[in-house]
Amino acid sequence: MAHLTIATRESRLALWQAEHVKALLEQQGHSVTLLGMTTKGDQILDRSLSKVGGKGLFVKELELALEEGRADLAVHSLKDVPMELPPGFALACVMEREDPRDAWVSNRYASLAELPQGGVVGTSSLRRVALLRALRPDLKIEPLRGNLDTRLKKLDDGQYDGIVLAAAGLKRLGLESRIRTAFDTAQMLPAAGQGALGIEVRSDRPDVVQALAPLAHRQSWLVVSAERAVSRVMGGSCSMPLAAYATVTNGILHIQATWGDPDGVLPLVQAQAQGPVQEIAQAVALGEKVARQLQARVPAQAPRAD
Repeated sequence: MAHLTIATRESRLALWQAEHVKALLEQQGHSVTLLGMTTKGDQILDRSLSKVGGKGLFVKELELALEEGRADLAVHSLKDVPMELPPGFALACVMEREDPRDAWVSNRYASLAELPQGGVVGTSSLRRVALLRALRPDLKIEPLRGNLDTRLKKLDDGQYDGIVLAAAGLKRLGLESRIRTAFDTAQMLPAAGQGALGIEVRSDRPDVVQALAPLAHRQSWLVVSAERAVSRVMGGSCSMPLAAYATVTNGILHIQATWGDPDGVLPLVQAQAQGPVQEIAQAVALGEKVARQLQARVPAQAPRAD
């Protein structure tokens, strides 16, 4: 049994996630403390993530705490974790996935379809922008940054007719009643890893990896590995409007991916594959296959990943 320190962002959702992991580790007999931190991603709220460095802005300070030995593990929303971790770091655990879908949140309209022409929708995700434009090209889509409570307050203050959020975060904070409807994945394909928690450690800490092993959820790890493989091959970050979502049924993994144009000019590009999967390497291979299909189909005039 060990004493473990968890590095975490200090938003209400991030603290819930860290407390959840803390409780599970304590059930295994470990003693656990939290190290709350503010990241650059939490501080820069006036610009979109794609313009200021991407999702890695939410994890760099936490990785520094791991590197310096101030923390033993960091708990992340997996969709915020870059596809390639820096040398010396490893994804040690993927926990059971919550609802991966996007949620429609509005005080006035029960669904996106009910929104009148020209309605204002808030999101800063290029993926959501592209998919929303494909569904409703008549809407006005405005940037929406900040933590979950900040985004809900902006909606309640009347800045938007509706906003799109991850269903998982709302459910974890007991805010499921704010969800007017959850988008079917056929309408709004989720981001790679959406709804899953990932735990990062230094790669030279097998003791921490061993402590985390009982928290891992094999099927969730398989599907998010396929999704993240799509994004990695495509050069995916929050500067790329890319969606990837996988499911496993009776040992068969099915993965879908969509590339979209946030300007709404180019059509959506979609690809999918399926196959038997037992190991992470097989899931990764399927994800890479789908990414290659997408790369072949993305219009030549579209911005390409480096």
